[in-house]
Amino acid sequence: MSGIFRLTIRYLLYNRLKSITLVLCVSLAILLPVLLQFGVTQFEQDLMARAHATPLVAGMKGSRFDLALQSMYFSQADLETTSMQEVETIQETGYALPIPLAVRFTAQQAPIAGTTLDYFEFRKLEVADGTSLQRLGDCVVGANVADRLQLKPGDRLMSDPLNVFDLSGNYPLKMRVAGVLAQAFSPDDDAVFVDLKTEWIISGIGHGHQSIDAETDKDLVLQQQGQSTVANAAVPQFNEVTEENLASFHFHGDIESFPVTSMILVPHDPKSEVLLLGMYDTKESAIQLIRPVEIVNELLQLVFRIKQLFDANTLLVSISVGLLLALVFILSLRLRQRERQTMFQLGCSRSTIWKLQLTELCFILAASLVIVAVLTLVLRVYIHQLMRMWFI
Repeated sequence: MSGIFRLTIRYLLYNRLKSITLVLCVSLAILLPVLLQFGVTQFEQDLMARAHATPLVAGMKGSRFDLALQSMYFSQADLETTSMQEVETIQETGYALPIPLAVRFTAQQAPIAGTTLDYFEFRKLEVADGTSLQRLGDCVVGANVADRLQLKPGDRLMSDPLNVFDLSGNYPLKMRVAGVLAQAFSPDDDAVFVDLKTEWIISGIGHGHQSIDAETDKDLVLQQQGQSTVANAAVPQFNEVTEENLASFHFHGDIESFPVTSMILVPHDPKSEVLLLGMYDTKESAIQLIRPVEIVNELLQLVFRIKQLFDANTLLVSISVGLLLALVFILSLRLRQRERQTMFQLGCSRSTIWKLQLTELCFILAASLVIVAVLTLVLRVYIHQLMRMWFI
């Protein structure tokens, strides 16, 4: 048997181009269904794990899918905002802990999530370097964001403007990086977290500017009313919160009317969850409550329908590749007919000649399986990043 192995290896090495081509063809034919099945399975596990970890989500009535995906994955969606009044209403019921979310802006293409410290406790997020949010203008970045942008505590991160040509829009805010979160292998790794008030400053609801009084430049004063001074729009606003100008930042309006895009609700018990769902299950309510698990199941049903099309296509491709390989081997046998006759005349039995052919086939299949196994192992390492890149 060692002689058959030696002859087979010599033949494959001598015909390198043919051998490599056959190995790649077989590898692709096997790799496509394996990766598809592995990817869909991992996609389902990631979605369901995030959905099970998020009991309820509340937001204005509209697209349930956008509401669920933005609340769980911070995807950019044009959701109608609700107000802090709704957050306080749910808080007063005592049925659940409301965790407000405001996801409307980005920083270096990473979503900015305005929330409260309850979110970090709810998701079990830990700060690996630095501290948590301490004051206005602070941000905590996910592990992937910190790695991509080379950020560390004490650095500055500028928010992205919604429209660089809209001079009356939001002002980019230079945020201080207070800390870097530990790797969580979740969408939180790709987000930038700020306090709700910081998010409202980015949106333009709050701002800070230099003090205006009688000594101020007359070009900045609109009118003087007794002891009060009314400034005009030419007063420069601060684009960074520092210890020196922190006291100058303020908000216009009632905080109960300030916007949030959604809320994650953590019911205290199953009975409270049912009561909460019943409270908003009316036509008059402008708020909708959804169970992310139900939304994810609907998404997966759509994914599995698409997967059936891929499975059919993969089957046809595999059959085509199989027929092509069979044709190659048949043509190879015909081209090597004189070689077999020579081997037979040298004393090799017909069974030995066929063993040589089968051993070549086994070597090609084994090499293809090794390639598929290596690529699958590599995929397992980067599967979480690839899932968020391709699907979310």
